[in-house]
Amino acid sequence: MRLHNRLAGSVAVAGALALALTACGGGGTEGGTEETPAEAQTIEGADYNPQPRENLKQGGEVTLPITEITPQMNVNHSDGSVDTATIWEWYNPQTILMSPEGEASANPNYLTDWTTEVVDGKTVVTYTINPKAVWNDGTPITWESYEQTWIANRSVEEEYVPNSTDGYSQIESVEQGTDERQAVVTFKTEFPWTEGLFWHILNPNVDSPEVFNEGYIEEAHPEWGAGPYKIEDFDVNGGVISFVPNDNWWGDKPLLDKVTFRVLEPTAAVNAFQNGETNYVDNLTADNLEQLADVDGAVTYRAQRTSTNLLELNGEYPQFEDLKVREAMFKAINRDQIKEVVWNGLNYTEPDAGSLNLFPFQEGYVDALAEAGYSFDVAAANALLDEAGWTLNGDVREKDGMKFEGRMPIFGDEPITEARAKVVQAQLAEIGFALEIDKRPASDFSTVLTTKDWDLVILGFSSSDPYGVAYMCQLYCSDSGLNLSATGTEEIDQKIADQVSSLPTAEEQTAAGLKLESEIIAETWGILPLYNGPWISMASEGLANLTPETYTGLDLFGLQPVENVGWEK
Repeated sequence: MRLHNRLAGSVAVAGALALALTACGGGGTEGGTEETPAEAQTIEGADYNPQPRENLKQGGEVTLPITEITPQMNVNHSDGSVDTATIWEWYNPQTILMSPEGEASANPNYLTDWTTEVVDGKTVVTYTINPKAVWNDGTPITWESYEQTWIANRSVEEEYVPNSTDGYSQIESVEQGTDERQAVVTFKTEFPWTEGLFWHILNPNVDSPEVFNEGYIEEAHPEWGAGPYKIEDFDVNGGVISFVPNDNWWGDKPLLDKVTFRVLEPTAAVNAFQNGETNYVDNLTADNLEQLADVDGAVTYRAQRTSTNLLELNGEYPQFEDLKVREAMFKAINRDQIKEVVWNGLNYTEPDAGSLNLFPFQEGYVDALAEAGYSFDVAAANALLDEAGWTLNGDVREKDGMKFEGRMPIFGDEPITEARAKVVQAQLAEIGFALEIDKRPASDFSTVLTTKDWDLVILGFSSSDPYGVAYMCQLYCSDSGLNLSATGTEEIDQKIADQVSSLPTAEEQTAAGLKLESEIIAETWGILPLYNGPWISMASEGLANLTPETYTGLDLFGLQPVENVGWEK
């Protein structure tokens, strides 16, 4: 599954089957500390200080920064973001765990068995629930949560607004097994991506579109959670949410006495770490690293990211209704120049990002963007605009009394974010487009994005797992909650269903999906992959098992038990 992410400054992405070279020495558990060679390099693998519980002590507190406490607190909802998922993991069931490389396994605290088989040409998955597992309101976790999660995610036609229907729409039934602690999920046909489903099961009280869509708006519902931690303080206006050990927890005792997330702007987050007010800071630029170089007891970590930084155009905006115009806008974007700005001083390089389905180092990857005919070509872009009837009047094109202009919000106070926006502004000026840069607080991201208060926007898609085209509809279908460019069509929806989702194996779907992706890009030109990149962070020395949440962090596709985050002895 994928979620929106605010990618600013040097924030970039990558992640999956790592095949690249390490950018610097001192990787692994101690982070990168040696000087980087003069030749730019890529970054390989995870870097999150993994430690077994026996190496960690009981007790202590951790304070972490977060961009926003999102208005929509339901991670399954279309308006949920990476920040939503980060908070969700700390007080809701983590039924499935995943290694950094993408190997899924059942969390024994919630599932005592998890089997998959093919019966009469249909994939059948059986989840056997731990008899000790209970929600915070005291009710047992049963098969009904799996049924309700399926109902909410299977189709927007039922008035639910899910993050993704991919996979769930292929399910025929969810039924009780041998008893209420067993859920039997039967698919309509053979389905190869079962390990990517039911990561975020719903409390059975989330039993209607109204509750699903609106019940979590600025409301965390701690009583509907379950896990090693519970919410102690939830202050939306103050930008603070904290967690303490849950008395109702039945598994290994959580190591930390308290975990606090504070909403901080990027610059404030760096300053807070420098001043010892937080224990972690990420999305670091070269300037940030220089500022924090003398912080005592701090460790630098460098890892790949499972996320893609991209540019979306709002196809509902009248200037972008014409396909030729959208293609011209993208051909005017010099991605290499943008990367020079955001990676300035980091001595980092990578292959071009050419797909939203797979990362360049995953098996089966194809540069679908290049296959679609994309290249940076200002002359070609201007020729397309001439054909579309947009003529220059001074420095800005016009057509039928409309000026060729638009507004792009940027989020946070990181200087590189603004520098990147100015690069895009200058590039688009070369084709007669006047771009207004609209500076917003980082905490406005979710609201601005989901209300479509933008004409162009730079953001990121973060991936929870390596299953690629399993979520192709989430990327390109007409009702996508991620691709807000409004360039999807019902014909594209049908092509994804017929040519990709209907195939029985992962290998067949991947090959067909990457081929179809290039066709979709050429038919829509609504979204442009910009770059992947490194995830560079600093943490207090001794803090282990960093970034246990899915979608983001130093551990690639890793989803680790939150109760195992703690301090080394």
